[in-house]
Amino acid sequence: MRVALFVTCVNDTLFPGTGRATVSLLRRLGCEVDFPAAQTCCGQMHVNTGYRDEGVRLARRFTEVFRDYDAVVAPSGSCAAMVREQYPRLAAGEGGGFAEAVAEVAPKVHELSEFLIDVLGVTDVGASFPHRVTYHPTCHSLRGLRLGDRPLTLLGNVRGLELLPLPGAEECCGFGGTFSVKNPEVSAAMCAAKVDNVLDCGAEVLCAADNSCLMHVGGMLGRRKTGVRIMHLAEILARTEAT
Repeated sequence: MRVALFVTCVNDTLFPGTGRATVSLLRRLGCEVDFPAAQTCCGQMHVNTGYRDEGVRLARRFTEVFRDYDAVVAPSGSCAAMVREQYPRLAAGEGGGFAEAVAEVAPKVHELSEFLIDVLGVTDVGASFPHRVTYHPTCHSLRGLRLGDRPLTLLGNVRGLELLPLPGAEECCGFGGTFSVKNPEVSAAMCAAKVDNVLDCGAEVLCAADNSCLMHVGGMLGRRKTGVRIMHLAEILARTEAT
């Protein structure tokens, strides 16, 4: 299977280790993984803030860059949901074959845990990570993609990992992209509640499928000097040594 990595803007700019971990994991499982250098932003922040025309241009580019692959894997529930949910809406009424391109490419875009379980049929990736971990199901992965227990299933099969339930797991962390900028007080209060729940469960590591939310919560964890680390799901699943 010829797979393309859609690394996303946040990962490419701030968390490149997540992209490397995703590639390492997929290659370990027998996939041929490419990184199309022409990829750019999916357009989510443009569309969500009212810049539809700019979002359409980026969406058109996305379909051109990724059209020839068997599958596109994104270590981001947020950006995968953007392509699958919002691209068809953007394509409605557009010409130039855009709707046809979206219909061809969007179904091939998968968040990492979806791809591992639903496409490859793998629930045990051979990972080892002997630490106490809790999982935050980010809003896009939970309510948009409806990942359900896929990430938890994968984490539950990691050697040595103790998976701790997160109180109030389904509650938003308060990031929400531009929401945290436009509503900083509300965002900070939501984040504080999430941090309290992480501390209450006794985890050493907070895991999620979106680095944007991990960045938000991790910032407060760091400012409080809690010692709790943040790690993307891909980074844990890529570990094969007891470190």
